[in-house]
Amino acid sequence: MDTTMDMLNDAEGFLRLNARLIDRHRFALHFRGAGPAPVLAALRPYENPDGGYGHALEPDLRGEASQPVPAQHALEILHETGADDDPAVARIAAHLETITAPDGGVPFVLPAGPEAPRAPWWRTTDTEPPGSINPTASLAGLLYRAGLPENPWLKNAAEFCWRYLEAPGAEPGPYDVLAILTFLDHTPERDRAEAAFTRHRATLAAAATLDPHAEGAVHSPLDLAPTPHGYGRRLFTDETVQAHLDALAAARRPDGGWTVGFLIWTPVTEPEWRGHITVERLLTLRAYGMIGT
Repeated sequence: MDTTMDMLNDAEGFLRLNARLIDRHRFALHFRGAGPAPVLAALRPYENPDGGYGHALEPDLRGEASQPVPAQHALEILHETGADDDPAVARIAAHLETITAPDGGVPFVLPAGPEAPRAPWWRTTDTEPPGSINPTASLAGLLYRAGLPENPWLKNAAEFCWRYLEAPGAEPGPYDVLAILTFLDHTPERDRAEAAFTRHRATLAAAATLDPHAEGAVHSPLDLAPTPHGYGRRLFTDETVQAHLDALAAARRPDGGWTVGFLIWTPVTEPEWRGHITVERLLTLRAYGMIGT
């Protein structure tokens, strides 16, 4: 089995050949002792004057205009650089107020003209799409984590999330589950979060595919629990998590990177996604002690 140094060297070589600049800088931040400034500098060009993010920060949304999910990615990147106090966080919250549906949630995707290329699943026929638990719950959880509990948008978005979680008959899909777990991990209403987790535990766990060798567009337990902390980890046994960690380490391709199981609809997205997911997989392996730094 490769040593940590072998794995990191091979991954770095893969990233240098294939990945976006922002993911190369993220790798250097987490595994080469580099500072956060290059990551933040690489993030800035994705930001729009309205405070939102576009320009293919979410690789399957190729248009320039701001969309909700790229704002989620921006918050994740700001956090990992230690920049929760960056003014961009408040700009994101202010932008979300301008795109929130009357129900208090943010739509999954906003309409855009035919000039904005995007993957087939990133389209809506609604001129005014309703709020969606994905990405509203993720955005709310990440803004809580960033320290904005009194933000006006966040208060309304949290109410939207609680209505979803406390209404009967909720049937979240896998990406909805990821969003819900982010919200539950970071909401300050801890007793309410624990009650919601207990109520939905079986449904949340069912979003993962337990076969560690399954292929295709599946979510493994490690997608729901990328670190040993949080509600996602509580969904699975130690044995299940270890089996998936072993499978994850073995899934690295000969070129040093990992790949994704979902459809690649245009050629440029494959190296972009692979660069992103390679950094994410290394972070998960490190979080569980499978590799060092």
